[in-house]
Amino acid sequence: MSTPLHIGFIPLVDSAALILAVDKGFAAEEGLDVTLVREVSWSNVRDKLNIGLFDAAHLLAPVAIASSLGIGHVKVPIVAPFNLGINGNAITVSPALHAAMMAELDGDRFDPMATARALARVVGSRRKRVAEPVTFAMTFPFSTHNYQLRFWMAAGGVDPDEDVRLVVLPPPFMAETLAGGQIDGFCVGAPWNSIAVDRGVGHILHFVSDILVRAAEKVLAIRQGWAERNPEVVAALIRATARGSAFVEENRSETARILAQPDRIGVDAEIILRSLHGRLKISPDGTMRESGRYLLIGRENADRPDPVQAAWLYAQMARWRQTSTSREALRTAMAVFRPDLHDAALGRGSKAEQSTTGAIGAFAGPPFDPEDVSSYLGSFAVPRRAS
Repeated sequence: MSTPLHIGFIPLVDSAALILAVDKGFAAEEGLDVTLVREVSWSNVRDKLNIGLFDAAHLLAPVAIASSLGIGHVKVPIVAPFNLGINGNAITVSPALHAAMMAELDGDRFDPMATARALARVVGSRRKRVAEPVTFAMTFPFSTHNYQLRFWMAAGGVDPDEDVRLVVLPPPFMAETLAGGQIDGFCVGAPWNSIAVDRGVGHILHFVSDILVRAAEKVLAIRQGWAERNPEVVAALIRATARGSAFVEENRSETARILAQPDRIGVDAEIILRSLHGRLKISPDGTMRESGRYLLIGRENADRPDPVQAAWLYAQMARWRQTSTSREALRTAMAVFRPDLHDAALGRGSKAEQSTTGAIGAFAGPPFDPEDVSSYLGSFAVPRRAS
């Protein structure tokens, strides 16, 4: 008899491993009868997971940590035994902001420090003219998108809380809102940056891998109590999702066709395929850019949770005053990422399968040390007001 599961997801390319696990029959072969529920907002996914309407979810990694710490919402401990994606986000800006930044650019346009400083000059110019502040959208306050935007801006001297306006939008609404002129840019996951470029309303300024070499993005999230009561079901779900992850890399064209279905991501398969290959059109004029690090799903051990990544995300929450720092909170955050459950389900030896510890690879600031978060945070000066 199959075990019924309801699992929520947002229409993003990094939901691929989970979708393939279901649509290729891998979950059924593990004795799981999975119903995938497409949602629009991360708050919906979080809330339905937390109250038990979902048994598991495709979830922003920082949301799993915030839920476990009780930050910003009720406290519901979450475990993440599987990484659904590493990287995959990009920063996209309107043609007007892109032109303004390029006019102020001193250096390589793919250098995030050069563009961050150009943004600071644009922000300062707007202030002198008493114009509306530059507005960027991100998907959730507890999101990689929020922290990646802030990290980039602050490195160039922009205070994300004072010099610009940051707003929350669901991923599928980003391109439309940019086209309408309500925002000047956004940070979101694939394929929604490409949608904006194809519509002629945006330029992809940076892949997140320009800002962070390796950034945990989405996780397979499960309530801790439920996972402890159903260890065999959790292991079966990990195995099925791992098969889905492997399928993504081995069969990208078929993956793109499956994800393109209206009840999955619902955009053209060719756009999805570009994301899977890391070959993206970055400007409406057809300029292309390629990166092997743009989105990692089924390669470079991307599916194995790394607690160091959880520690870095917790450090960003502390840096931007969403929480205070404590050793206990850090341990709780790191314990959300569960490589032990991952390794046990897949029969892998933990030492042989470990990802590169601490390989955050940020373009600015010191190397991240999870053993000394306070010193790491102390190394960042308070961003100066852009002038």
